[in-house]
Amino acid sequence: MSDGGAAGRGPDRYPVEWEADVVLRDGTTTHVRPIRPEDADALQRFHVGQSERSTYLRFFAPMERLSERDLERFTRVDHMDRVALVAVRPRDGADAGTPDARAREAQEDIIGVARFDRTGTSEAEVAFNIADSAQGRGLGSVLLEHVAAAARERGVRRFTAEVLPQNGKMLAVFREAGYDVRQQMDDGFVQVSVDLDPTERSRAVMADREHRAEARSMQGLLGATSVVLVGPGVPPGDGPDPDGAPLDRVLAHRALAALVRSPDVTVHVVGAGADVPDGGAAPRTHATLADVPGPVDLAVVALPPPDAIDAVRQLARLEVRGVVVLSAGFAETGPEGLALQRELLRVAHTAGLRVVGPASYGLLRTGEARERPALAATLAEDLPLPGVVGLFSQSAPMAVTLLATTARRGLGVSSFLSAGHRADVSGNDLMQYWQDDAATQVVCLYLESIGNPRKFSRIARRLASVKPVVVVTAGRSGQVVPPGHAVRSTRAPRRTLEEMLRQSGVIRAENTHHMIDIAQLLAHQPLPGGRRVGILASSASLAALVAEASSSAGLVVARSDFLPEDASSDELAATVDALYAPDACDVVVVVQVPVVHPRRADLSRAVARAAARTGRTTVASMLGLHGLTDELAAPSPDGGAPGTLLRVPAYSTPEDAVAALGAVVRYARWREADHGTPVRPAGVDAARARALVEGALAGRDAVDLDPATTADLLACYGVRVWPARRVRTADEAVEAAREIGWPVALKSTAAGLRHRADLGGVRLDIADETELRSDVAQMREALAAVLPGAADQPFEVQAMADAGVACVVRSTEDQLFGPVVSFGLAGDAVDLLGDVAYGVPPLTDVDVAAMVRSVRAAPRLFGYMGTHVVATAALEDVLARASVLADDLPEVRSLELYPVVVSDHEAAVLSARVTLADAQRADALRRALPG
Repeated sequence: MSDGGAAGRGPDRYPVEWEADVVLRDGTTTHVRPIRPEDADALQRFHVGQSERSTYLRFFAPMERLSERDLERFTRVDHMDRVALVAVRPRDGADAGTPDARAREAQEDIIGVARFDRTGTSEAEVAFNIADSAQGRGLGSVLLEHVAAAARERGVRRFTAEVLPQNGKMLAVFREAGYDVRQQMDDGFVQVSVDLDPTERSRAVMADREHRAEARSMQGLLGATSVVLVGPGVPPGDGPDPDGAPLDRVLAHRALAALVRSPDVTVHVVGAGADVPDGGAAPRTHATLADVPGPVDLAVVALPPPDAIDAVRQLARLEVRGVVVLSAGFAETGPEGLALQRELLRVAHTAGLRVVGPASYGLLRTGEARERPALAATLAEDLPLPGVVGLFSQSAPMAVTLLATTARRGLGVSSFLSAGHRADVSGNDLMQYWQDDAATQVVCLYLESIGNPRKFSRIARRLASVKPVVVVTAGRSGQVVPPGHAVRSTRAPRRTLEEMLRQSGVIRAENTHHMIDIAQLLAHQPLPGGRRVGILASSASLAALVAEASSSAGLVVARSDFLPEDASSDELAATVDALYAPDACDVVVVVQVPVVHPRRADLSRAVARAAARTGRTTVASMLGLHGLTDELAAPSPDGGAPGTLLRVPAYSTPEDAVAALGAVVRYARWREADHGTPVRPAGVDAARARALVEGALAGRDAVDLDPATTADLLACYGVRVWPARRVRTADEAVEAAREIGWPVALKSTAAGLRHRADLGGVRLDIADETELRSDVAQMREALAAVLPGAADQPFEVQAMADAGVACVVRSTEDQLFGPVVSFGLAGDAVDLLGDVAYGVPPLTDVDVAAMVRSVRAAPRLFGYMGTHVVATAALEDVLARASVLADDLPEVRSLELYPVVVSDHEAAVLSARVTLADAQRADALRRALPG
């Protein structure tokens, strides 16, 4: 579903794109879809099951049953002027093994209905009805988001409703949604009017509800205290093993070995044997899932795809919150496997379950207290130490690497999850959870693909403002799509992801080794107070090497000392004290590589004590030490918890230590910086712009706007495009110039020659009729030689702008990233060298200013070599308005403002082009899970 504007392809077409799986307030899930005529029986059951009060609040009168006429009217809608959405769940007692999808849907129960009936061109009456059993779970708010999004697509901009005064819950749904709402009493009813155009508050409300729901759903998985493991059973005595069963049997055995090491977790086992390793608690074994007593918090499944789907159907009875699918054989195998994966999601989400996987390495949470019981639902044989680092990975092989690396370093983990194919649970969900998890202080994510970059950016920016987020992407572009991952294609420049991460405050690591380097520093040292570095090395050459690496990492060398191998204990103490003296530096790098003597443990201890005493961020590279060691540990000066030690992380090479330190210093500066406020320029008429877009598309897939409509659209966002008269003859050019006023510019409209003064496509500062007639003739002759057919194209006559710097502002709507805005100075050299800044809206005023100043040619805007300083504030205003337009209107496939001539007092937009196309933005104005 798009954010609005895309008209339907005709009445009565079932809008499958409106189907969605959603997370409710309690962390469970449900499926939302348009109503169908086959839902008549389910709708009747829903109505009969409601209390008398609920029925009265909905229909204003008692109504035991819906009449056949009502059922016909309510279930047969045209999805245009009459729209209804239902939330469904499996019917109690339904046959979980029914293979036919439509037959299973006939066994669904409706738990909520939202509908609207158009009452005017842009107005509709809306109504909701939520099952008594589903109230208090946020379903009404979710349905409002979805029915409002559907209404915007159909051109409806306002909802009206007639509500009884005693229906406080319904009134609260409207009032708390964040839209502009008006209420008044009329003849005993509350008349409600809701403007559906999104507001800052409605976006914030949705994001907050999304955060709480997704965090709670992850808490349901990672906080599980009862687990059921479902495997393929024991090997058959005779006959062949089913395909995949031997591997699934190994997966189940490994998972069981980990689960029974969780002393506070009740483990049920179906079809996985009961062999328990030494020290493990005996699980409760059952012959079938039907024998398992509920409720159970979490399921772990190692079965071939069809059996796994059938098992998930049966889990609904146990009130399971989520399922970890260890087995593979889904989307990575091709179209048939993708269909199985989608069926797995549909079955799970309709039953209220989140899905981790398929092909997951599992999940775990460390803990040593009853308030935080440990859980190990993973394939890992060696479980990590408790700690403060939250780890997320996708594929199982990378999970193996990450857990092994943290173990070698002695780095503790608070929780871990491997998403496998990332069919449902993703890094976004874990970031939502970790924001509220007091045990997690550092977040690390290995991302092979990012399914919803806009949502990732939004969540990561909020999380990074309170906890560091370290990210590794597969490849520099982050555009690798592993088998089994459902990811939209992208044509965005490779730097787009880098800019998005920078805007979000995320620390981007080069590889997993670098990520863990950074994580061990963040987990065990305070954030730096500045970038002045003090260096202590065991030789002058090492000190010089570290100083060069520090400068390259953006640090400023405040002092550099070296301590000879044969230095006395007094010299060592004096040197360390001087390095950690007040205001000597902000961060410290200590390097000890002895040549002939053993490593000095007294130096390690002295540095650890000084770092703990002063709270100064310290890293070390000492021969023979790696990770977090007792030799570089010291008690906390403020006492802290008994046995609490502050550790200085050790690195294999000085370069590794400095690279990690530089990344953390940059993050600390980002945390302290003012990130500005979202740009919301004055004079924006988003409603008129929406109407222009809808009228221009009018059911077409794509359209290039003509200059007049382009100017009108940009005017809705306060961007004035200088008018230009299109002419074909010298006489027409002279007439246009007289109307515009001399001097004028003459431009070719031929593709490839627009704005190309170097190829004869532009003549400037034409002062009179004689000069203009001569230029028309000369341009026609010159263009014919450069580009065949160009001489036959019309010209444009335009008023001359004041001299200034020519710039280019562009925006493209990418399927994956959404709107991507770019800025650069005009010219071939800039394009060829890629001197362009990118931003992913919504942007803040600080983001906009950074884009203008980040291009290498930016000095030309600020008086380079004695030229005039131009009006950068006016330029930033144009860029901000273009970014808001792109963010508001996903149908704007491309926008180009070229050139924007920036003088010392204005930014003149001399030409603009806009292409519109139907859009399905991933991060729409409604909450929905991937599927």
